[in-house]
Amino acid sequence: MKRKDIAVFLMLLGLVVVLEAQVGESEKRYVRIGELQSHFTAYGSERAWNNQYYEGLIWPADYPYQDNAVIKRAWIAVRDFTDATGYHWDYYGIYFAKGYVQQSLFPMELKQTAKFEMPIVYVDGNNITLPYLGDVDEINPEQVPDRIITNVVNTSIGLTMTRRILAFSQQYHDDYFIKEFIFKNTGNVDYDDEIELIDSLRGVRIGWGVRYSVCREGAFKSDNQQSWGKHSWVSIRGENYADHYGEQLTESDGIVEWIRCGFEWMGQSEKLSYDNIGAPDIRGDGRLCAPQFAGIAILHVDKGPHDKSDDPRQPCVLGWHAGDSYPSVGDLTPTDEPNMMRLYEFLSGVPYPNEKMGKNRSRMDEEFLTSITDRFDPYTAHNDGGGTNVWITYGPFDLAPGDSIVIVEAEGINGLSRKMCQIIGRRWKQAYDDPNDKGPFPLPPDSSETTDDKDYFKNSWVYTGRDSLLLVFSRAKRNYDSGYQMPQPPLPPPLFEVNSGGDKITLSWSPSPSESSQDFAGYRIYRAAGKPDTVFDMIAELPPGTTVYEDYSAQRGIAYYYYITAYNDGSNNTSGITNPTGPLESSRFYTKTTEPAYLRRKSGASLEDIRIVPNPYNKRARDLQYLEEPDKIMFLDIPGYCVIKIYTERGDLIATINHDNGSGDETWNCVTSSRQVVVSGIYLAYFEVTKDIEDPKTGELLFRKGDSIIKKFIVIR
Repeated sequence: MKRKDIAVFLMLLGLVVVLEAQVGESEKRYVRIGELQSHFTAYGSERAWNNQYYEGLIWPADYPYQDNAVIKRAWIAVRDFTDATGYHWDYYGIYFAKGYVQQSLFPMELKQTAKFEMPIVYVDGNNITLPYLGDVDEINPEQVPDRIITNVVNTSIGLTMTRRILAFSQQYHDDYFIKEFIFKNTGNVDYDDEIELIDSLRGVRIGWGVRYSVCREGAFKSDNQQSWGKHSWVSIRGENYADHYGEQLTESDGIVEWIRCGFEWMGQSEKLSYDNIGAPDIRGDGRLCAPQFAGIAILHVDKGPHDKSDDPRQPCVLGWHAGDSYPSVGDLTPTDEPNMMRLYEFLSGVPYPNEKMGKNRSRMDEEFLTSITDRFDPYTAHNDGGGTNVWITYGPFDLAPGDSIVIVEAEGINGLSRKMCQIIGRRWKQAYDDPNDKGPFPLPPDSSETTDDKDYFKNSWVYTGRDSLLLVFSRAKRNYDSGYQMPQPPLPPPLFEVNSGGDKITLSWSPSPSESSQDFAGYRIYRAAGKPDTVFDMIAELPPGTTVYEDYSAQRGIAYYYYITAYNDGSNNTSGITNPTGPLESSRFYTKTTEPAYLRRKSGASLEDIRIVPNPYNKRARDLQYLEEPDKIMFLDIPGYCVIKIYTERGDLIATINHDNGSGDETWNCVTSSRQVVVSGIYLAYFEVTKDIEDPKTGELLFRKGDSIIKKFIVIR
């Protein structure tokens, strides 16, 4: 090979190596192990829009449509900067957005490590965990958090960001993520290992504006503009952090307001004629659909590159800012210098484009509201239809080559429980429907006080979510201050199987790897009826060594969902420093089933025995029929292998069901093959046997392939 060819070959080989080091700009990693679940992106910040809806920061993850994320806009800006081309900038800044990848952002690493292998869960032979096996890249049994996402991004400033997202599944610590940021002056401005910059970085400011929808379901139940956080309030705490930052907290200290934090919740909408706090389901039973308070607590900020103690003066900006008002960095050409200066001012605490659009060190709600029933719409404070952001900035820092700054935050969500959302929302709706209903309505915390104002009653309960979030932040801080040495629950069973049966539903599992621990106490079985997104009740507590449980209490025709936890006796959880004392159990999200198990009848013995239940189906009686499955109709005592075709009275085929599991039961949810809910009328069910079926005991031929029968049923809506 000629020398020139060798040079070209080596250059191409180098390109291959570089390409292998890159991470795709669209890559994500999902965390699904606790009550708060989300995804994290390769380029170092998260925009929740997935081209259909705002996805992420799901709390509580037991239920659908609980996404709370909208966007995190993140920036870095510096002064007196000479870039890799030799051009000098008085001010230079970058924006962490997908569109800047390969221009000013260069994702180098995105991986998730787990403390142990994900448990495998089967329901009737179906592996329901299979779609999530790609969440984890590596197993590291030495790590303390259940999951760690590591994300490294080089920038055109030469400041490399390494962020680690720590997730825990312990029951008192599964509603927040701890985010450790390291910003290091590496001088690396692209994908390769070459160092392009060797100067110090001066006046480094790092900041973000974070907006929450709090939450997606609440947006559905109000005017839907809350889906991007249009009506979100912002408040802050920790203005007096410097007076307390050396104190050690314990669970007995309760809720403290001196922890540095900013958070959001859904406010009123000027488009609605009723009080919208909590987003009551006005067209349904009144359940509160937006109880969430979401935000960020600051746990640590280095005083400087050579002083790693916490700086109580940081962040330099903590307040609120209009949602879609921010200085653009443009296409990073010299014509963008005026905007770069505005960005630097913005990260220094100057609202953009004017003082009406934000305020540092401000509790926005207290600035504009007169009471918790004030109908003021928060977005009208600044008239930015994008809503309001929590505004946080750190700095300025001077970083010589090799210097770094560490920032640690906790992002968490909490609020009223689903049970309390139902109780409070339904009582409010009852009074909303009856203007003469003046209560009395019980007030928190212990319901000993009352009011005759239904809105004050509802909102008082919703606002207890603020204290719940502050408690989350307190636990996150205590966990961080302990060096993540909080007490750990036992590990869940590595394998969990649920199998439907004729007279019982059988649950089996492999032993928890923690069974050999002295504090291991056993297993708990939880069950829900009708649907997986509802309350689960504990139905059994079993000793160590047990690997099978047979559920004989299940009823025919009802769908059942389960999860199993391993629990300890609490002897490793007695200090009360990081969380309440007592027994700890593994996360329900490791083994929770999302497909139903049933008591299944054996195959029918005669086509004449086939029954359709209920018949007639009456929408008004659906709460008296199949629990949590209001549109369900069952075909009972059918052949184990058959096709069921549903026709209208005039002979139009509207649905086809292939029944091939060998049982005598099949269900239909009153929906046609084109996903339309059927209307009132008379319907015909045609049953045709698809293979010969013999009695398993006698060998008698019960059905021949092709045997058929028609049954009539009625739907009343």
